[in-house]
Amino acid sequence: MSTQFPPPSKRQKLAQSEKAREQQEIQSIPSDLGHVRVQFVDQSTGDATGPAVSVPVADANVKNLETLLNTLKGNEEDERVPYRFTYQSEKEGQTIDILADVYHSLLQPGVKTTEDTISLYFTPQAVFRVKAVSRCAASIAGHGEAILVTSFSPVSSSTMVSGSGDATARIWDCDTGTPLHTLKGHTSWVLAVAYSPNGAMIATGSMDNSVRIWDPKKGQALGGPLKGHSKWITNMAWEPYHLQESGHPRLASASKDSTVRIWDVVSRHTDHVLSGHKSSVTCTIKIWNPKDGTLLQTLAAHAHRVNHLALSTDFVLRTAYHDHTRKVPEGEAEKVAAARKRFEQAATVNGKIVERLVSASDDFTMYLWEPSTSSKPVARLLGHQKEVNYVTFSPDMSLIASAGFDNHVKLWNGRDGKFITTFRGHVGAVYQCCFSADSRQLVSSSKDTTLKIWDIRTQKLKMDLPGHRDEVFAVDWAPDGEKVCSGGKDKVVKLWRN
Repeated sequence: MSTQFPPPSKRQKLAQSEKAREQQEIQSIPSDLGHVRVQFVDQSTGDATGPAVSVPVADANVKNLETLLNTLKGNEEDERVPYRFTYQSEKEGQTIDILADVYHSLLQPGVKTTEDTISLYFTPQAVFRVKAVSRCAASIAGHGEAILVTSFSPVSSSTMVSGSGDATARIWDCDTGTPLHTLKGHTSWVLAVAYSPNGAMIATGSMDNSVRIWDPKKGQALGGPLKGHSKWITNMAWEPYHLQESGHPRLASASKDSTVRIWDVVSRHTDHVLSGHKSSVTCTIKIWNPKDGTLLQTLAAHAHRVNHLALSTDFVLRTAYHDHTRKVPEGEAEKVAAARKRFEQAATVNGKIVERLVSASDDFTMYLWEPSTSSKPVARLLGHQKEVNYVTFSPDMSLIASAGFDNHVKLWNGRDGKFITTFRGHVGAVYQCCFSADSRQLVSSSKDTTLKIWDIRTQKLKMDLPGHRDEVFAVDWAPDGEKVCSGGKDKVVKLWRN
């Protein structure tokens, strides 16, 4: 009797298909096209790196271009950096990502020829890789009502905070899977939570119209509630760490009462009341000067209320001076300098600080803006068939992900708003999504009770994470990449890891 081998596992099948795809890509490039001249240009400064280099067309793939660029920059073997390459056409104003190789991206479509010198703009990708979470490490009960929001500390994945319909927020020890503190004081649903960039404070906003500030280590309130809003708090944001006045961090809170208030959380006074909206702060977009509270721009394009906004620099502002090395600067001045350096490195494009904004609306559309330069949108993002509930930028600012009530997650180019792909798999409305710290994966939470991990490069489902017993309203991927947290209608916080 002949030996029968077991059928290949799912992982083996994926590896085989990936190898076959790569071989097919290599074989599909004609070998008789000669050479093409490539000039590498730094995306952040606009400066050329080294001379133009002649590369065989058959070998002009991303992997070889990375090796060549690292050589030109003098990086040793252990200092090699992965890069993303794009081609920018000045005449047509388009940006083309080099996904696999120069041939399929530029030569085959006729954008460039082998007689041209091709300028490839490069940006470094994360030098670290985040492993996909694959299992539920802890399932923690405690809240008495649905969990509406979750957020990891910017310091590490060891602690997180959740806000619930039971009028409390809770701080959790994510290493042991146990509750640390229950933050009591609100009298209605906690709709928003936000860690300060240095992790030293937590802000909570509630349907009781108040904002409260807490010490996450002790679980105690830092003074009484911040009162001034006449309706519930819809969102909050801390002032960027590198812009804070020493000893006086500020917090912005948006409310259903149509105002935004900027609070000095130490003196507990309102610095500014931004009251230019004609209805609740969910309809139009207004850009304000945080120093004096003056209106800078009004962005009016949506036909219905705006559900969510995301800034291209959200991740680096959230994490301040915390990065993948986990080395914390010693003094306050060093921390501020490190936070400023990280922000400028992330936001600099062609020598200028560029921050983009994306808005998601009930009108099924999204708009991409560059508020510092114009009140007109850069692009209109069409494709969702129902309301767009949530939107986020990848940490490297190159991608936008959107979650909609049409059960889909969509991926867009973060520079020009062009559609990339649709992630299909959820069978219910998608409430939130979040990128991993290396921008290579995306997690989404849905009404269908599941979380799903998507691979950005292959544009396919990487991991299905069932376990919740009801709708999953909130999800967050820790800035250090170690864990994912989720919460929803089943009142349970779940922690996921690899």
